[in-house]
Amino acid sequence: MTKDILTIAVVNFNAVWGDKACNLKRMAEYAHAAGKRGADMIVFPENALSGYDDDTEHSVRAEKMQVKLAETIPGSATECLSAVAQKHEMYIVFGMPEQDAEDASVVYNSAAIIYPDGRTDSYRKLHLPFAEGNWAVRGNDPVMIDTPWGPVGITICYDTYCFPELIRYYRAKGARLCLNVTACPDAECTRVAARMTIPTYAMTNYMFIASANLCGFDKTSYFHGGSCVVGPRKNPRGAGEPCTYIGKMFDEDGSDNQEMFLGTIDLHMADVNTDIPIYSVNPGIGEPDFRPEMYLRMQEDLLKSGQWKK
Repeated sequence: MTKDILTIAVVNFNAVWGDKACNLKRMAEYAHAAGKRGADMIVFPENALSGYDDDTEHSVRAEKMQVKLAETIPGSATECLSAVAQKHEMYIVFGMPEQDAEDASVVYNSAAIIYPDGRTDSYRKLHLPFAEGNWAVRGNDPVMIDTPWGPVGITICYDTYCFPELIRYYRAKGARLCLNVTACPDAECTRVAARMTIPTYAMTNYMFIASANLCGFDKTSYFHGGSCVVGPRKNPRGAGEPCTYIGKMFDEDGSDNQEMFLGTIDLHMADVNTDIPIYSVNPGIGEPDFRPEMYLRMQEDLLKSGQWKK
């Protein structure tokens, strides 16, 4: 039977740019601390292992910091955290530059996924904004992990805020929770996008979204934290309105402090709030309101122009 009650931690993490050993040590200690407090999952930010900002001192891809610090998955970093995951029987998800196992020159902006039994997997960011294309290549596959709480989707930052298709895909596949590994800096476009989209997607998809963001100075950017877990609620005063269950929403006072937020959520709230039959059967028409066959035709029509193909 699928579980509903989940204890999860999200970490405002101030990564030390270019210092993988320091960042890995601190992540392991955070994971130990969360495990001792009963966490089933812990989520760290995008590129928590290496730091996020582009290496402006080097213009050649091979000399970029993230490329030089990239590792395969599994690799030494995931092996270190795998021991923690097994000890506490928890899931650990964190951002890192991932080196392709078959071609060392190919590096992805990835979320490493570690299971309670020590197995590893990765989600490779599908959409690369700003300077990320200077060192990373795009991934091509959505990733959902199987858990006792049902399938859980994985997204990274830009994937989440600007491409609602991905979160909707996960929800339509049965995910009640999405883990957003993010590096959202203190810039108006990113701050507003994060603040607006997370509650909106939680409400319109009837699901929980757990975000872990960098905080403080990286190399050239300042990150405002805002690690939190947002989800639907149902009560007489706020039926269907999104609620911040854990942590602080982006750009709230104090949201940029380095801190681990831990709490317990009830994923059943994603089920009881499905009053609008997006994914369930609408009794008036005998089918769900969600119409993937129609959206497929629309996307195929877009592809005819050739604008979206390589």
